[in-house]
Amino acid sequence: MKRIHLFIVITLVAFSPNRIDESEKLLFTFDVTADMRMFAQPEYQTSEYFLGVCEALKKVGEGEFMISPGDIDPPYHVQKTIQKVFGENYFWYPVLGNHEVETEEDLEFLKEHLSKEIPRLVNEGPENCSRTMYSFDHMNTHFVVINQYYDGESLSALDGDISDAVYNWLKEDLTNNSKQFTLIFGHEPLVSMPDYDNGRMRHKGDNLDQYPENSFRFQLLMRKFNVTAYFCGHTHNFSYAKINDIWQVDAGHSRGKGDLGAQSTFLKVKVYENNFTVDAYRNNPDYTEYELSHSFSLN
Repeated sequence: MKRIHLFIVITLVAFSPNRIDESEKLLFTFDVTADMRMFAQPEYQTSEYFLGVCEALKKVGEGEFMISPGDIDPPYHVQKTIQKVFGENYFWYPVLGNHEVETEEDLEFLKEHLSKEIPRLVNEGPENCSRTMYSFDHMNTHFVVINQYYDGESLSALDGDISDAVYNWLKEDLTNNSKQFTLIFGHEPLVSMPDYDNGRMRHKGDNLDQYPENSFRFQLLMRKFNVTAYFCGHTHNFSYAKINDIWQVDAGHSRGKGDLGAQSTFLKVKVYENNFTVDAYRNNPDYTEYELSHSFSLN
């Protein structure tokens, strides 16, 4: 059997404040949280856990909506926490993670949550996957949520890959897109990166790089259609880097003190007329305050 070796070029970017032309108009912002699993349940409804992430985000100023790239179980409690802080008109776009595919109740809840009208919907996913893979537009940006566990028949059959069914649907979606910016959200990264602040590594070699041929095909597709960035989670470590000339932003974890191995994190994403920036807020040692730690442009 022929073994595929994927050559990976990683470009790290040092911390620097965003430099935005003062005349450039801010069009909208949105929020990203990930991997809060198990720490939105009733016994963790304190400011030291996911509730505290939401409270800090609201203090900074919530965006138009929130996207969570996976490991959000039980999703019912995550949704209730988000509604408690931001209200029912603030929409939550969930992304399927590896822990949700392990639990039938989680899958059913997410399908039910997304069976209602998805705001700004452009395309539903393929057959049997229409509510765990989808795309939507907002102003000058196209958003794509992919299901890395879909094999063309079952939405929870794989262990993290870009199957032919996902690739073909994504290719068609991107072909018909004409928005200025394009963002793709999936759970597992192209490759694991160390946490930007303390260097912790998790899931090394246990991501899309397990299937290098499919991963490389996915990367070429993103490059062909000038995808602005790929957002992910899974590692619980916050990082941002260019992987083979593609921006990968790992949102880290939003567990508060539920994971002491790396700082809890949320992202505030700002979309301008001609620029696209990310502010990463990370918690202080007592898990009661979140401070702006990193600010970077994806242009």
